[in-house]
Amino acid sequence: MKLPVANEIRKPSKTLAGVTPIAVMAKPRKCKHGTCLYCPSLDVPQSYTPKSPPVLRALRLNYDPYLQVLSRLKAFQLMNHPTSKIELIIMGGNFLDYPIKYQNQFVKGVYDSLNNKKSKNLEDAMKKNEKAKHRCVALCIESRPDTILKKGVIERILRFGCTRVEIGVQCLDDKIYKFVNRGHFVKEVISATRLLKESGFKVGYHMMLGLPLSNPFKDLTMFKKLFSDENFKPDQLKIYPTQVIVGSGLSKLYEKNKYKPYTKEEIEKLLIKIFKIIPNYCRIMRVMREIPPEYLISGTTRIDLRKDIEEELRNKISTKEINEIRYREIGFAYRDGIKINNKLRLKTTEYDSSKGKEYFLEFINKDNILFGLLRLRINSNEETGFVREVHVYGQALKIGEKGKSFGQHLGLGKKLMKKAEDVCKKEKIKVLKVISGVGVREYYKKLGYKLDKEKIYMIKEI
Repeated sequence: MKLPVANEIRKPSKTLAGVTPIAVMAKPRKCKHGTCLYCPSLDVPQSYTPKSPPVLRALRLNYDPYLQVLSRLKAFQLMNHPTSKIELIIMGGNFLDYPIKYQNQFVKGVYDSLNNKKSKNLEDAMKKNEKAKHRCVALCIESRPDTILKKGVIERILRFGCTRVEIGVQCLDDKIYKFVNRGHFVKEVISATRLLKESGFKVGYHMMLGLPLSNPFKDLTMFKKLFSDENFKPDQLKIYPTQVIVGSGLSKLYEKNKYKPYTKEEIEKLLIKIFKIIPNYCRIMRVMREIPPEYLISGTTRIDLRKDIEEELRNKISTKEINEIRYREIGFAYRDGIKINNKLRLKTTEYDSSKGKEYFLEFINKDNILFGLLRLRINSNEETGFVREVHVYGQALKIGEKGKSFGQHLGLGKKLMKKAEDVCKKEKIKVLKVISGVGVREYYKKLGYKLDKEKIYMIKEI
């Protein structure tokens, strides 16, 4: 790789959302429920292929979490990206079904690598990371809805310092679940979503388009239900059009002409309709999976499909008409040369979700460009509020680095927290809890918060 020149950030889009993302992968392990119809079985982590970029990196390093993090840190540093605020994502199979000892060792390895020092135990590693050079500001774990409901899982991931959980929902149809051998039903999705939100987590869904027994109309109806039915309303989405992959059960149906994936044109048309109905509190994290062509039997290969869709949306309709978060972020607006008005207002959106009340606070300008957000949840019949996320967008800056004319380190986070506390007072909430990445605890301490006795949440009496 050719090294960047002074002050050049190579692949700047990677940190335009305000954090530096590092994905690590657990070793291969079969899912306990069996294999979903669309999922390949290729002696690598479930649902992945041997030549997918994250798999190649993990394989090269024998799935060692310490070495995987170290490798990605070095890569980002070579590209001149800041690495003091790290968002960690644990991928591969269903991590929370692995032996608990393995889970603990894996998560400890991640923190040890960020700390550049091996600690005696996980708790000590997390404590060190509070003031480390590379701090974990967010930790995401991918899992299944039914796994989240198992005894002790929520308590365990809280003790890992997890702040976001992405669950494989795929669809909202029990007939499809049964047909594809998913191993759970919609009721588990509803229960897991509520349990996660009530514990303060940010919740992401993985959704699929074009599954067997579905069609474009049913898929669009499903997405409308996602945001009209209070049992769902995810904070984030990853949308994956179904592809026929080598080693999957779906490939056999395809060979018998019993299944046909959507064409590129059908996917684009459907995604444009979906983008138009996504509410302001949801972020589409990803569109398409990166499946190497040699493992793809049928289905679109366009990895940059999202780029085409966003260009069409910007050319045909006003930015104000698309409310999805990533589309509106200040970092991407700046990258694309959009003229930015930095006169901001604080907008509050209230909505019911999973038997609780959500307040979505966002700093936007007159063009609906998003500078920062906060998610505040008030569970039913409780006197405690949860801040489930605080995020200020724009190019990621080093901890302590002075902010510029817009984006990070200009006090927007503090203002959002002050507004959340004001809302709690109005709602007669006595204690506000923050689900915080361990690397952000020092920030909340400056705002008057302290770590609770269980060493999980940052709390403050209101």
